Amino acid sequence: MQVEGGRIFREAWIDGVQKHYPDEPKESYIAPWDEMPEWERSSATTVHDQVRAFVRATDGRTDQLNRTQKGRFVALCWTGQIFKHFPDPKPAYVADWDELPRWQQETDADIFERIEQESQAPRDHQQPQP
Repeated sequence: MQVEGGRIFREAWIDGVQKHYPDEPKESYIAPWDEMPEWERSSATTVHDQVRAFVRATDGRTDQLNRTQKGRFVALCWTGQIFKHFPDPKPAYVADWDELPRWQQETDADIFERIEQESQAPRDHQQPQP
């Protein structure tokens, strides 16, 4: 697990919060990497790696997903991390996609797209010949 990926995730999160959050965000929402709890740094790194693996496993064809699909993927991976680190999390921490506030949905989609951009290697989209 490379910390650099977690930092990319966190930077994308902060950028998304600053862009989409309707009011002044909580300090914890925009806290720098070094001020985050260890579980959250580990989770950010893990979710970054999950998104990157998905992008690479599809040869970058995640570019065909819409923003909702991309955001849902990030949200679901993050929910898995919450369950990993908290035996009885608050329902709001594990809310399903449709229950998340719009700003968080948009931020999750932004995170996916940031990781997608940094993960893609040049590729050829030609269809395989039968």
